Amino acid sequence: MSNQILKNKRGIIFGALNEDSIAWKVAEKAVEEGASIILTNTPIALRAGEINKLSEKTNAKIIPADATSVEDLERLFEEAQKHLKGKIDFVLHSIGMSPNVRKKRAYYDLDYNFMNKTIDISALSFHKMLQVAYQQDAIAPNGSILALTYIAAQRTYDSYSDMANAKALLESICRSFGMIYGEKNGVRINTISQSPTKTTAGKGIDGFDLFYDFAEKMSPLGNASAEECADYCIMMFSDYTRKVTMQNLFHDGGYSSTGMTQKLLNQYQENIK
Repeated sequence: MSNQILKNKRGIIFGALNEDSIAWKVAEKAVEEGASIILTNTPIALRAGEINKLSEKTNAKIIPADATSVEDLERLFEEAQKHLKGKIDFVLHSIGMSPNVRKKRAYYDLDYNFMNKTIDISALSFHKMLQVAYQQDAIAPNGSILALTYIAAQRTYDSYSDMANAKALLESICRSFGMIYGEKNGVRINTISQSPTKTTAGKGIDGFDLFYDFAEKMSPLGNASAEECADYCIMMFSDYTRKVTMQNLFHDGGYSSTGMTQKLLNQYQENIK
């Protein structure tokens, strides 16, 4: 049921790939709530994904852009403002990729060229996006900018490898730019630390199914789905959260605050019998 809490707002959604992706669901819900949006991703991702279907469903223009390219980002924000006829009210950064993870390189045996790409794609792209928007004065007063992160920025998860370092930097950029942008015109910047989610990227991590089950049993409310994360993003884009900024917001069913649950203890006891 729509409450039109984003009525007349304009947004840019980075990273929608297919129906499993959080960005895809955020785009759908933003339009349901009254927003007009621009969809963007790299040209390669656009060719590989199904974004044209999302574009038709949401009546959203697609503007290809490599988020690691300042020139592409400059063109994106210029064209987005022109097409939407005004400044941008909200932005979702849903971008992350590690060649080391894809190539199954252990953390003690990283390819540093790969690691540089991980950091550029997964974290520096956020700074580049914010810097371009700031220099163009592209974000409307009291706008909202979000990036998706993961608890591996604070805790060690074996298979997450150098993505954990990139997410830690991403969260730091949120705080640093949040101070600057908040003082400028009330723009708020936050990260959302989501449960393990069955997206294309998530399912590509070794042992994902086992960890998903572990997190489900560790979370009092269970894992948050991609659709539930989209609902949270919509709330963060709305005027109801005008004083929330520079925060890393856990959206994980309570996982981040739980030490042990009876479900896991029962499973452990069964396994050692």
